[in-house]
Order: sequence, then structure tokens, then C-alpha cells
Amino acid sequence: MLIDTLRTAHNSDAEAVAQLVNKAYRPEAGVSGWTHESDLVSGSRTRISQIEAILSMPDSVIIVGFKGSEIVSCVHVEKDQSHSHIGMLAVNSVFQGAGLGKQMLAQAESYASENFASEKFIMGVVTSRAELIAFYLRQGYQKTGLITDYPESAGVGIPKHAGLKVEILEKRANPT
Repeated sequence: MLIDTLRTAHNSDAEAVAQLVNKAYRPEAGVSGWTHESDLVSGSRTRISQIEAILSMPDSVIIVGFKGSEIVSCVHVEKDQSHSHIGMLAVNSVFQGAGLGKQMLAQAESYASENFASEKFIMGVVTSRAELIAFYLRQGYQKTGLITDYPESAGVGIPKHAGLKVEILEKRANPT
């Protein structure tokens, strides 16, 4: 299944993006989807004000994917010197497993290469999400060996268990 339309998000999309991200990362009990982290982290993954702040930053975009007129996927890309951070990849749980995540990740990498001249892409993944790390490894990302504490001060939720960690993955833009 492919996304009908892709574009960069506007401030008017902030509420829909925040809802999508929160439902994908922290759905209510009983909601299916393999990418959520509700059993690991409580609270919202993002807020409308955080999305608006991301959209107002230079060298930072959120790419949104549509099925019809509904935003069903998104990903954040932010330039940092010669590389880009990719994060907040979210797909509506109804469409998970249909290839939209791969499509959005490829779009994020393409955007970072073409618009930010990025030499590599960097992302952080909760270490206990082995299936998600495996997904990114299959997409060409590599483990860097860098593991950090979960960023509680970033306003992206509170760990339910002490010692939650994030592993940093990276991928070269033009592997040789």
C-alpha cells in the first residue's frame, strides 16, 4: 500500500500530527500495532506546541503522508551540521505493516540528502524495542555503540521502568 500524497507539514497540521504520533507511540490499551511503546513509557509522546516548535525551527521539517485527505504517517527530519536526525516516524495503526513506514523513512532520507546535503542519518531507538531496532537495521542503519538515558527532560513521556535507554543508530547517505 502506498501513500497517496506526501508533503511537508504546515502549522495547520500540528494537531493532526500530534494525534497521529500519540496514537502510534502510546495508544490506548487493547489497540494493536507493533511500534508502540505504551508498556515502556507513559504520557504523551508529543504535544501540539512541540509540533509547532519543530515546524518553526530552521532546517527542520515534518513530512506527512496522506491516504485521501487524512494524515496517516509522518516523520521528522532535522539538519545538524553534515548529518540529519530522523525521528518521530509514525504510521496510523490501521496501516502498520503495509510498507508505509519504509516509504516514510525513505522519503525522510531523500529529503535530508537533497535539501540538507546530509552525509548520514542518525536516530535514537529505545533499546528494549528489539523488533524496531531490527527493522532499522534491515533498512541499512547500523548500531553505533552509543547508548544514552531516555530523555525524560525532552517532554516525550516518562519511563515506566528505571534505567530505560536509547540506542543511537546511523546510516551513511551514500554508502560505498
